[in-house]
Amino acid sequence: MARKNLIEVSTPLQLRPETGATTGSDRPIAGLTPRMRAASPVGGITKTLGNITEKVERAQDLERQLAAGQTIVEIDPTLIDGSFVKDRLEIDPADLSMLVEQIREHGQQVPILVRPHPSRDKHYQAAYGHRRLRAAAALGRPVRAIVKTLTDEEVILAQGQENSARVDLSFIERALFARRMQEHGFDRETISRALSVDKPEASRLLQVADSIPTAMILAIGPAPKVGRPRWLALADRLKDPALNRRADREMRIADFGSADTNARFERLWKVTGETRKKEKATETVRTRKGQPLATIEHGGRGAKITVTSGEFAAFLSAKMPDIVSAFERENAASSNS
Repeated sequence: MARKNLIEVSTPLQLRPETGATTGSDRPIAGLTPRMRAASPVGGITKTLGNITEKVERAQDLERQLAAGQTIVEIDPTLIDGSFVKDRLEIDPADLSMLVEQIREHGQQVPILVRPHPSRDKHYQAAYGHRRLRAAAALGRPVRAIVKTLTDEEVILAQGQENSARVDLSFIERALFARRMQEHGFDRETISRALSVDKPEASRLLQVADSIPTAMILAIGPAPKVGRPRWLALADRLKDPALNRRADREMRIADFGSADTNARFERLWKVTGETRKKEKATETVRTRKGQPLATIEHGGRGAKITVTSGEFAAFLSAKMPDIVSAFERENAASSNS
């Protein structure tokens, strides 16, 4: 099914036009050159060539739509608000710094998409391009943008389309994005289209976002190395109030927020995975005068008797054959009754 074209601009607002915009598939997507990764063995490759090719084709298709016959304008970043449905939990400072330097050196090669703000006069709302918007603000320069009147649904569809074509959201960011769309009244079909997933996968994303407190998700961050199985497992652990309290205490430790986002997840994974010792019932065997002779510690699989009196130990040792015989007789009687 062909995707809906949300990028065309018929009548841009009368702002300062910019000329000399470059196009072509040989330039970095969104003005950001991906960091080079060391070559890995064939067995360690986590993405197939087919997936990579599809990503490149979708990104190039998006850029062609942006560049073909569009008028690009410059807008003061302070006049642009973010999307009404936030998708990313945080922007990687290293990636943002790299983007700032590349835009400083080469200019902003790919425009962002905005719409006139629905409630603020002479302001705009970004459909996508939030990192480019942040970079332009950091440089103190106007951001290049395409202005189009979009409905709320068109905004989130364009937002999801751009994320899918360029830099993938982490699993938990997609889950939280899905829930935020649901909270804004979008149905399951629209959520699925925005995330480019089928309805069952959209349901799984919502299941995770509904099972883990939002405050905890925000405290952990995007955790790009963590997938659905462990997020679901964490949600299951948090059903135990004691483990939930452990996670809450861990988040309150001073250095928690300064850790890497993946490390923050691992810390909560560890504290909620520690097995609790089962409480063991203990009784004391005493004489009529209260003198302790032994303790019996009852566990899940049996009991442990600790004799604290030497005289009682000798007595038990001598009487043990009689005790065993009595035990067998009573068991036999119970079985026959």
